[in-house]
Amino acid sequence: MNTEARQASSSEPLLISFSGIDGAGKSTQIAKLLTFLSDGGFSVKQLAFWDNVVAFPALRAGFSHKFLHSDGAIGTPEKPAHRNDKNTQKWYLTIARSALFLTDAINLRRVFRKVRKQRVDVIVFDRFIYDQLATLPLHRSWARAYATLLLKIAPKPDVAYLLDAIPEEALARKPEYPLDFLHKYRNTYLVLGKIAGLTLIDPMSAEDVHAAIISKLRLKSLHAGDFVPRCETMNSA
Repeated sequence: MNTEARQASSSEPLLISFSGIDGAGKSTQIAKLLTFLSDGGFSVKQLAFWDNVVAFPALRAGFSHKFLHSDGAIGTPEKPAHRNDKNTQKWYLTIARSALFLTDAINLRRVFRKVRKQRVDVIVFDRFIYDQLATLPLHRSWARAYATLLLKIAPKPDVAYLLDAIPEEALARKPEYPLDFLHKYRNTYLVLGKIAGLTLIDPMSAEDVHAAIISKLRLKSLHAGDFVPRCETMNSA
């Protein structure tokens, strides 16, 4: 990134989020995007929604482990895990989650005020408030109404990617949840994507997904004057 382009870029960092079912390839695509931007001369930073935003993360993880008997491990093809948290859809858990998600949305506003002041070009969020809302029963009207309310409370990233995935392939990459849950989870994400106006990336190979992400990021830049200098720099990278 040359000095002229850096001076022309916005004073606030560009905020990008990645959402999708477990095994959709978020970690892979975040790593690819950060490398692409770094190679282009941008200063970048990654934040994890669970570590940097959610309220009471240790308490919530402890509850899942003790009362829902979830091992909390990250599944791999060589070592599958047994997760039993967001796939447990009891009514009382939905009420508790709904209250916590409100706290998360409010806390996200505080985090956004802080990160907007950081002297970096791009901040990428691994998961976002959308991934919380996708655990709600959005096939019900009250849940859609509540999700819409929280979306009005929570700030929006400049670009919000939703990585779609075929559940069978996602399960093979990251065996943690039952296949029937992943199908329902995916459908909920697609509903939420329309409500929240997320940028949908169709299931493809990792390289094709990366290319689509860069293409849509450049297109977004062309429609927002503040991002044009960034876009021009990426085109010349």
